[in-house]
Amino acid sequence: MEESSGSVHTDSGGGGAGRGGAGVPRRTPVLEDRSTRKRRAVLEAATILFLRHGYLGTSMDQIAARAAVSKPTVYKFFSDKEQLFTEIVLGTLDRFGDPFRAELSVLAETDRLAADLMQLGRRYIATVTQPPVLQLRRLVIGASHQLPGLARAYYESAPEQTMRAIAGCFMQLAARGLLQLADAQVAASHFAFLVLGHAIDKSLFCGDRPFSDSELAAQADAGVSAFLAIYGRDRG
Repeated sequence: MEESSGSVHTDSGGGGAGRGGAGVPRRTPVLEDRSTRKRRAVLEAATILFLRHGYLGTSMDQIAARAAVSKPTVYKFFSDKEQLFTEIVLGTLDRFGDPFRAELSVLAETDRLAADLMQLGRRYIATVTQPPVLQLRRLVIGASHQLPGLARAYYESAPEQTMRAIAGCFMQLAARGLLQLADAQVAASHFAFLVLGHAIDKSLFCGDRPFSDSELAAQADAGVSAFLAIYGRDRG
């Protein structure tokens, strides 16, 4: 039987008119047509297969089969495997990285630098050690010889963009007299390596969760404390 032209997803359960009575607002339906569903199925199938078999070990035929679509349908959405892989990688980076970078604009206005920087450090280390982020980072490193453009885009969209955002935040904090620094980019690099260094290195080689949440928080706190000892307003 042919599928209907669209499916409906609601934001949450609950009643509309006729289920819950008057005064209960209707949920705004989110319409997803067949093409959108198929494209999403391709992305989900490709993500699973890339993570399982790597970039070189995954074919467009396998992706089509797992997504339950035809191979021409896959090529309708993505011109080749590289474009598909690139969208998955960069989309994951944006999904995890954008909220963190948005927090930096809030930190720039803080009057509680030590406490808020501790919280930011914890969120930073939690973000970069999320299993999907680690898994895709390993994939990109492994495929960097075949896909140098993607490797460069990954670096520019993740570490480099984040470093620029941190440096911009630190410049604002320094202008307010809360940090003492000569070079904001250098300070941002020091902050990143102090907070992330050991955790990111071990996580890339020793599985997705080699540290407990409390161990990650402790490393972030220690890194922030060392950073403030160097760059803080009240440094010795």
